[in-house]
Amino acid sequence: MMRDMTKGAPLGHLFLYAVPLLLGNWLQLAYNAVDSIIAGRFIGRDALAAEGVAGPVMNLVILAISGLCIGAGVLMSEAFGAKRTARLKETLATTLLFGAALCCAAAALGCALTPWILRALAVPDSIFSITGIYLRIAFLGAPFTFFYNALAAGLKSVGDSKTPLKFLAFSAVLNAVLDLILIGGLGFGIVCSAVTTVVAEAASALLAAVYLARRVPELCPGQGQWRIRRDLLGPILRYGAVTAVQQAVQPICKVLIQGQVNALGVGAIAAFNAVTRVDDFAFTPEQSIATAITTYIAQNRGAGQTARIRRGFAVGLRLELGYWLLMGSLTLLLRRGILSLFVAGEGAADVIALGSTYLGWMAVFYALPALTNGFQGFYRGMGKMTTTLIGTCLQAGLRAAAAAVLAPRVGLPGIAFACAFGWCVMLAFEVPYYFWTCREL
Repeated sequence: MMRDMTKGAPLGHLFLYAVPLLLGNWLQLAYNAVDSIIAGRFIGRDALAAEGVAGPVMNLVILAISGLCIGAGVLMSEAFGAKRTARLKETLATTLLFGAALCCAAAALGCALTPWILRALAVPDSIFSITGIYLRIAFLGAPFTFFYNALAAGLKSVGDSKTPLKFLAFSAVLNAVLDLILIGGLGFGIVCSAVTTVVAEAASALLAAVYLARRVPELCPGQGQWRIRRDLLGPILRYGAVTAVQQAVQPICKVLIQGQVNALGVGAIAAFNAVTRVDDFAFTPEQSIATAITTYIAQNRGAGQTARIRRGFAVGLRLELGYWLLMGSLTLLLRRGILSLFVAGEGAADVIALGSTYLGWMAVFYALPALTNGFQGFYRGMGKMTTTLIGTCLQAGLRAAAAAVLAPRVGLPGIAFACAFGWCVMLAFEVPYYFWTCREL
């Protein structure tokens, strides 16, 4: 169902739009865990390791895909808000055609370069072959991943975040069922695991395409609109490239911070692995609310509704802080019980103690990313992608630097303090620039 955010109460639009995004993100987190469990339990350690090696490589591909789709989504939201239906359809057509060609070329190149990629990653000989097979199949599935993400971006741009959730849920369930039957029941190996993932991705893309053609004529390109328009491709690539780079910064920062944690010993590593799972459930809803803010602001900017932009952003920030109060309180109250789910036996008490101290600080600090995500959503909706990139680079770079200084001195809590420092610097950049940006409204 399309949602016109240029009229009506901002709170209802933002809340109802964000909830399906949140559920979809949680579903993806749960599915990733289930997929690894099935591979590890039914195929073995080597299969789990092969998936672990291929994961970061494919994450880079997915970052590029999602960056392109997010950039296109902002432009489509603006066109929808301005009631420019032809431009909306042409933007989607340009995205699909260019993205399909790019993904097919990337898939072919990835398959050809797989041996060199694995050697660069120093993959052990014992899993080199199966990892190569798994990675090649994953590369071949990239075009399907793109098609789903592009079509989902189109639906989200017109305010429909529920339908993409349904397709994602179907894909996740289909993948899990196929894995359980073919791997758990019939004993197929790692190749089957990769193929079922691609089949599920293709199914979600097909469902989205059929739905778009039959149920959303306002979005489906017609005859004469299936072409790549250079005047639209430029902004799509500009927005998409900046977003992709921005998303790549965070994983790089996490690798650097993990190196600092590794130096603290096995107990700290185990504790950090557990607390990052809690962090995911804190950050993901804040990012979902930020995405709702982006769509709301882009639609209203396209419609020229400047007063609604400010009002909606204020409501979005209140939603962000409201979630922080809920998540922060639950984390403070339940942190020891949550951590006990991840570890038992010898050394468990030390791991729980370390993780509990970390989460005690982070429960308070979660307010900071609630605010930074809100401002990031505002700037994306305003089309200021470079601003979001600068803010992210400041935050990630200074967080990694602070972790290098603090972790050796105060241990795992130093990582929490480093996170807080990075977010504070990010806000020091974003808040003044917000008031400058408001002068343009």
